[in-house]
Amino acid sequence: MCWSATADLVAGTGIAAVGVASVSLAARRPRDLPLAALPLLLGAHQIIEAAVWHHDGGTGPATLAWAVIALPLLALWVPAAVLCAAPPSARRRLLIPLAAGAATAAALAYALATRTVTAEIRGHTVGYSLGLPQAELIVVGYLIATIGSLLLSGDRGLVLFGVLVAVGAAVSVVLWRQEYISTWCAFAAVCSVVLLLWVRKRRPYP
Repeated sequence: MCWSATADLVAGTGIAAVGVASVSLAARRPRDLPLAALPLLLGAHQIIEAAVWHHDGGTGPATLAWAVIALPLLALWVPAAVLCAAPPSARRRLLIPLAAGAATAAALAYALATRTVTAEIRGHTVGYSLGLPQAELIVVGYLIATIGSLLLSGDRGLVLFGVLVAVGAAVSVVLWRQEYISTWCAFAAVCSVVLLLWVRKRRPYP
């Protein structure tokens, strides 16, 4: 795939439309709404990256908005949303990725408040730099919060989504190490179509 402002805009619009459909279907099950809204958030995220492309990277508002969604917001949103939607039998173990997400989100929010995030156009990808201290530990916490919560959800559809996102993370690290977070978020956005199928199969509460 070749990324550009146009590609991000088209993909983001399409994924956001999937999110709108997903949210409308999830109205039958209010506990599913945070997770059903994830494609909407990821679609908006890709549209914001189109603005980053348009401004040739840099440190402007679009770059900061992209980083806020990609880093602290997703680290907390995903495990909290999975906890809401998960069956009761899985909720106790899901407190672990939720705690990891809360701690990771706090660290990332502090970093964004005290440091400057920079976007750099690198060919057909975008690299983001924040200069995180103990970056490896933060990445582990982030992956436990996001992928870990999906794999521990106890729901077949969410586990499938988690596996796809995990594969995307591995591919992004191998092929685009310096642009990992950007390419992984794009991959997750495309995979979030699985969430629409998951919402469609859910039954309303009696």
